[in-house]
Amino acid sequence: MDKKKLILLIGALFVAAITALLARNMFAGASAPEAEAKKVEMLGQEVLVASRALPVGTIITPDAFSFQPWPKDLVEEAYFEKEGTDLESLIGTVVRNAITAGQPLTKGSIVSPGDRGFLAAALGPGMRAVTIPVSGLTGVAGFVFPGDRIDLMLTQTVQGDGPELKVSETIIRNVRVLATDNRVTQTTNEEGQAVPKTAKLVTLEATPKIAEKIAVAQTLGTLSLSLRSLADSSAELEEAIASGEIKLPKTDDPAEEAAMIKSLAARPSSKKSTYSTGGEVSRFEARTPPPLAKEEKPEGPKVRVARGNAVNDVQFGDK
Repeated sequence: MDKKKLILLIGALFVAAITALLARNMFAGASAPEAEAKKVEMLGQEVLVASRALPVGTIITPDAFSFQPWPKDLVEEAYFEKEGTDLESLIGTVVRNAITAGQPLTKGSIVSPGDRGFLAAALGPGMRAVTIPVSGLTGVAGFVFPGDRIDLMLTQTVQGDGPELKVSETIIRNVRVLATDNRVTQTTNEEGQAVPKTAKLVTLEATPKIAEKIAVAQTLGTLSLSLRSLADSSAELEEAIASGEIKLPKTDDPAEEAAMIKSLAARPSSKKSTYSTGGEVSRFEARTPPPLAKEEKPEGPKVRVARGNAVNDVQFGDK
């Protein structure tokens, strides 16, 4: 093949390649808008969906939901559409029916503060609500918000036959705060940051037995709140499982086991109690409880018996 024919062949191949590339781009550009148009036509309004799994009793926070495009034919009237939905009114509501991640929120799956059954919906299965009085000193200066977890401390003075004993004891651990006064949401400023507000009453979630203990503790002394770290519950649960104090049910499903562990980590406990006495704070205070004063046994009726010159008093009940 001579040089001239070779150049013509290479030029023809180059022109063919350019033509094929231009044709491909032209067809692709024509089909992309059509596909996009079909996609837009298939999707209807954006609806509110759960960003994570929301079990029954979950208090809705801003990070719990987001808007997402939803197929037009599947949009129902019970969904919260982007147009006409006030997000601020949803914050602080409570999940009545469990919602999985990615599932749309419905108007019947949540209950708002003030509605009938609101507090009952906020409680977990088998749990009770109990309210205690607090102040700026005993309530962590208003930095305890609904949804936080706290330990409950009892401070009291033990009387006896001797110097009184001052003692503070952690009686309940890992208790969830349901509400402060009648608020179930945090007060925020313009920047979205939580604003502390001193409450007079705090409503807690507890088991029936722990609720009884809290009721009795209010009559013994002063109750104070101790705010917990978010990592404490998991660490204490792992310690309890390792020691054999808590035994997990046997299951081969990792998701079911994780759900069980999460449920156990959320339950309050009154088993692990610690205390500090006045003697640990000051050398001039007692370290041990004072002995109880002996109660004098009331005397019963007596009979005086005379036998000759001997006179004895016999008390009823004596041998």
